[in-house]
Amino acid sequence: MEPEHASVNARRRAERPQRSHREVADELRTRIRTGVLRPGERMPTQARLADEFGVERGAVRQALRILQSERLLTNVSKGSPATVAAQPGAGGPSTGAAATPQASMVALPPRVTEAFAAEHVEVDALCLTAVSLTLAIGEPLRQIHAGQLKPAKIDVRVLLPSRDIELAFPSPVDVSATGRLQRRWLAHRNAQGQVLRHNLLTLRSTHGIDVRVTFRALPFTPPVKLYLLNGTEALFAYYTVRRGEQTIDQEHLEMYDAEGTRSVLFAFEQGAGPRDTTFVEQSHLWFNALWETISSELVLTS
Repeated sequence: MEPEHASVNARRRAERPQRSHREVADELRTRIRTGVLRPGERMPTQARLADEFGVERGAVRQALRILQSERLLTNVSKGSPATVAAQPGAGGPSTGAAATPQASMVALPPRVTEAFAAEHVEVDALCLTAVSLTLAIGEPLRQIHAGQLKPAKIDVRVLLPSRDIELAFPSPVDVSATGRLQRRWLAHRNAQGQVLRHNLLTLRSTHGIDVRVTFRALPFTPPVKLYLLNGTEALFAYYTVRRGEQTIDQEHLEMYDAEGTRSVLFAFEQGAGPRDTTFVEQSHLWFNALWETISSELVLTS
């Protein structure tokens, strides 16, 4: 590269908002999951990706290694470009003691899709905003509309934080901004819940499926996320809180937050051994206890 061109690229890179390697991984993961990058296709070079995202090559390499650990990429090295895996995310058991923990948006969609193959689908979720669940249900909904899945009944219960509490996260470093951040989170929570409910309830009129979607509010910020599928599987992840920065109302705000779609899910299945069976049973007891005792009715409005 000519020195003049190198300096121009460096200047352009410096002018862009700096992305983290996790944000680069998130974007590339989305491209793979949505088919923009197809199985077997070679990725752009690390230099090209670095220029596109405005980051150093080291950040690109870290992002590629994350996707390799999720079995979305192969041949990740400093040399030739990586390759999209032939069957992204495939390989190895998805549940049981030998299961490899995976990021939420790698592990959750195929497990939810498989759960929707049952005649009576039951999904319980405890989470911060329901964004991962809303995204994960997209594929089984597509298959239902295509006639590939034909459940007769769907019951979905979701526990979300109450609007009346002071959230542990997301929370601003400067407490004077708490109100603005709370309103933003509330709007996001409500929007995700409304989309989830609408997409599922539409199946009543389009396919005659008996659908029930119920939300209840928790009086605390959940430090973990939990998904229970058809009474036989439990998917569990920690919300890892990090300090970062976001732009809200055209103002940069330092805040503590956890990105749920990046959370690593641990999968447990009833019948896969005493450890897994006990975890699934106890998770159901815990969820039902919260649902029936300290939670309250949740209305998805501002």
